[in-house]
Amino acid sequence: MTSGIFDGYLHRLGVTGPGAPSAEGLFALQRAHLERIAYENVDIQLGRPPGIDPELSARRFGAGRGGYCYHLNGGFAALLEFLGYDVTRHLGGVLFDAASREVGGGHLTLTVRVGETVYWVDAGLGDGPHEPLPLREGTYEQGGFRYALERLEPLDGEGPGWSLLSPDMHAPRVNFRDAPATTADFEERHAWLSTAEDSPFVRTFVMYRRDAEGADLLRGRVLTRIDAAKGTTERELAGEEELFDVIGGVFGRRLDDLTPADRTALWARVDRAHAVWLASRS
Repeated sequence: MTSGIFDGYLHRLGVTGPGAPSAEGLFALQRAHLERIAYENVDIQLGRPPGIDPELSARRFGAGRGGYCYHLNGGFAALLEFLGYDVTRHLGGVLFDAASREVGGGHLTLTVRVGETVYWVDAGLGDGPHEPLPLREGTYEQGGFRYALERLEPLDGEGPGWSLLSPDMHAPRVNFRDAPATTADFEERHAWLSTAEDSPFVRTFVMYRRDAEGADLLRGRVLTRIDAAKGTTERELAGEEELFDVIGGVFGRRLDDLTPADRTALWARVDRAHAVWLASRS
């Protein structure tokens, strides 16, 4: 990839002089990525899912869009490699069963070596760690949020790996295998996640943005703020105008790629799903 592909991306991150690879630089890049590039599925909801080629993702970020893990970590890996970092991609899985040892490939995650230290790096969880974690067993705290890393034993012929455990994330466990992966390893799963009627990304509109104090979550018409010190607050968005104010304001996603028809279609889809959700609760 040429440097021009990353100009807009670095500008979006607010980075003008990334410098040589360093732990400090890596930490700053992940913080900026989580704060400025949202985890989101706007285009999937509109029936036009973007591919996961890293160059495409880098260009999307420079144009003000976001994506989910295959886009966010795929593009981030390409940027880090361009900047000289030693990056490895891994097959992962986001699990709602805190005891599960499965991986599945539904998540792309990264490790990055800086000098003698390997870090677990992930800009694609939505509400995951704000900064990289050293890849060694132990417990960690970031701004009041708790995390633990532990070794993951082999399962069904798959090699060993790692698990991230946290009661403070929407899913309490993330597993990944040590073995390196490539973008091609995620293509089939991406096709299902981004198009299948029973995929959670097709069924539900979602956005995340993480910062040092907590995370913002938009799920359908419900906007939630999760703050380790202040607790959790939520409110229901009143209408289409407020929805797009939040998308552009809270989550920093540019809206210039959406036509009036796109906005109407997205609001109608979100509103219908919200009505179904309310009915299910009653």
